[in-house]
Amino acid sequence: MNALRFRRAAVAVAAAAALPLTLTACGGDDSSGSASDKASTAAPSTEKSMPADDAATADGPFGPACASVPKDGAGSFDGMAKDPVATAASNNPALSTLVAAVKKAGLVDTLNNAENITVFAPTNDAFAKIPKADLDKVLADKAMLTKILTYHVVGQKLTPQQLESGSYATLEKTQLTTAGSGEAYKVNDASNVVCGNVPTANATVYIVDTVLMPK
Repeated sequence: MNALRFRRAAVAVAAAAALPLTLTACGGDDSSGSASDKASTAAPSTEKSMPADDAATADGPFGPACASVPKDGAGSFDGMAKDPVATAASNNPALSTLVAAVKKAGLVDTLNNAENITVFAPTNDAFAKIPKADLDKVLADKAMLTKILTYHVVGQKLTPQQLESGSYATLEKTQLTTAGSGEAYKVNDASNVVCGNVPTANATVYIVDTVLMPK
């Protein structure tokens, strides 16, 4: 009888001793589970933000001449993105000769009303490479000027990846070619992209350092 009581007492003591350990273990599991839940919640948002940042970098303007673009205002990248392409170009001082030529050819509305186009926009320095007498002759000949300017326009938005190796129909009805990689691209093996992938409301602009001449 005494032995039976002793066994029962021993079992009760063991159970009482085990109970705090069990509660502690359960509490640890809850805490661990909570931390795990928090970690699993935070991880997806971090993973989503990284590709978004990478995409923003990959899709943004690039090239040495981009540094001269104003940081704010209508002529900035954000400002140009809000306007159609001819209007956006008019806010960039480096494209004033091109804008004057577009106005002289009567192409402002054509370019502003077009959808999803790519414009290879020669800088003022690009036009300055043409002898003045020849440039004046072109500017005075509306048909020739229109032919040259529309040769700078492709009827689709081109990404930098598409510029790596391609041949594209222009609004002038003939082809231009592109080649390159990274941030170095050429058009027709002659004109360098100096500030590329610039968004406007209806076009993607690649600013180039040489005027393109149709064959």
